[in-house]
Amino acid sequence: MSTQVTTAFVQQFSANIALLSQQKGSRFRKAVRSETVTGEKAFFDQVGSSAAVKRSSRHADTPLVDTPHSRRMVVMDDYEWADLIDDQDKIRMLADPTSTYAQAASAAMGRAMDDVVITALIGTSLTGSSGSTSTTLPAGQKIAHGSAGLTIAKLISAKKILDEGDVDPSIKRWIAVAPEQIEDLLNNTTVTSSDFNTVKALAQGDVSSFVGFEFIVTNRLTDDGTSRQCIAWAQDGFCLGIGKDISSRIDERADKSYSTQVYCSMTLGGTRMEEAKVVEIACNE
Repeated sequence: MSTQVTTAFVQQFSANIALLSQQKGSRFRKAVRSETVTGEKAFFDQVGSSAAVKRSSRHADTPLVDTPHSRRMVVMDDYEWADLIDDQDKIRMLADPTSTYAQAASAAMGRAMDDVVITALIGTSLTGSSGSTSTTLPAGQKIAHGSAGLTIAKLISAKKILDEGDVDPSIKRWIAVAPEQIEDLLNNTTVTSSDFNTVKALAQGDVSSFVGFEFIVTNRLTDDGTSRQCIAWAQDGFCLGIGKDISSRIDERADKSYSTQVYCSMTLGGTRMEEAKVVEIACNE
């Protein structure tokens, strides 16, 4: 039987990767703002708030109000995944959206994408006209662990910080936690019966939001050995720059005894757009 990989297989595999990357790949992509980027770097300009001037007399001079401008820089990185297939029957599996190859490729790309978002949400942002200034998340946007796990009080504090930062309440708010934080909420003796029922439904997957936050449960959050760095943010508080979305190729490798290589790649980067829209919550584990 010929080992030639048909165009139909290639196209179907690419379609399956796209499907899985949206549904089962990245958990964070749906929770951030995405922008298409051309080049190795991208700049995103911002306009800050300004104050209106009260007119004190008739025919007064028109006031000139300086509108503050700022800029964030995103550096793009390339990511790759590949595997070799020996058997022609396995090649036919590539057209199946449940193919282990499609799932493995999608999962690998999704994890890489989530790591970019998690790192940049609470990491150092590159700001200024040329991106030469480093901006860290200020202490006022961080909730200390307080020798406790995730509590209702911490969730309320995170909401308060966003509200005090004048974050528009119409912008969707997200929170990323690990499984242990869900357990913390379930074991919290101060939780009211109604809160407990909501958290129980959250743990079972029946609901996905609580205290105004849509929950993302992930095991990829930073753990410094004492506490887990959970993150709450407004959706437009982070920008994911996509230079090249997940794409795939399937080719024969003459240097590998003509085995079939399944290859996927993407180019992306991310930045926190505004410190007021991100809150870091330390939770003891």
